[in-house]
Amino acid sequence: MAAMLEVDEHHWWYRGRRAVVAAELARLPIRRPARVLDAGCGSGRMLLELQRYGDVSGIELDEDAAACACRRGPFDVRIGRLEEMPWPDSSFELITCLDVIEHTPDDTRTLRELRRVCRPGGWLLATVPAYQALWSRHDEANHHYRRYDRASLTGAAMAAGWRVGRTTSFNGLLLAPAAAVRLAQRWRPLGDDYKPDLHIGPQWLNGVLELPLQLEARWLARGQTLPAGLSLLMVMQNPPPDGAVTGNGSAP
Repeated sequence: MAAMLEVDEHHWWYRGRRAVVAAELARLPIRRPARVLDAGCGSGRMLLELQRYGDVSGIELDEDAAACACRRGPFDVRIGRLEEMPWPDSSFELITCLDVIEHTPDDTRTLRELRRVCRPGGWLLATVPAYQALWSRHDEANHHYRRYDRASLTGAAMAAGWRVGRTTSFNGLLLAPAAAVRLAQRWRPLGDDYKPDLHIGPQWLNGVLELPLQLEARWLARGQTLPAGLSLLMVMQNPPPDGAVTGNGSAP
């Protein structure tokens, strides 16, 4: 449990992703205090970031991770699946779902359930791994069902009733080297005992790898987008009853 908390707090990927997500959330017209959900909250580090918006809840399938999340503060953390969440309709003004949808068998069903618990006019910010062409043993070991491009993520979101807003790639600097490694795995498959592992590594290297994501976050904060990267980020709105678009709901 201590190792899980350490990785979520200090690993360059999680720190960098939090910066990217924070930049996008800052652009949304979120009224405070709001009810906020982190769907697939893991050990709960993102719950701490979301506190600035209001009352925060989380849901997590892994019991050990959920226990970590509960220890972080007075959060309402439930154990369960995203396809069957324990909250009533229209419970939340803001939902984040970070690298979780790809773990669910039916992404449209998952997105539909996320919309059910989102209030009309509310927001969902989701991140997913990009490019099905990069599918590798890494995805299998992480129990992914798919990777995404803009069209496939947009299609699933619209089928679930979401209005699609900003969509951008991120983690672009590592796209080429990561692609080379993933494609090489097809020729030299990893052993059956392969397990994904996140090592923080030397502090200087962790900082070097985090820096590009921090720079990307600053770029996104200016309203710009990125054309390519290992990950996709999409902002969606649950259409309000009058059909109006509010805030940054339109695509750039």
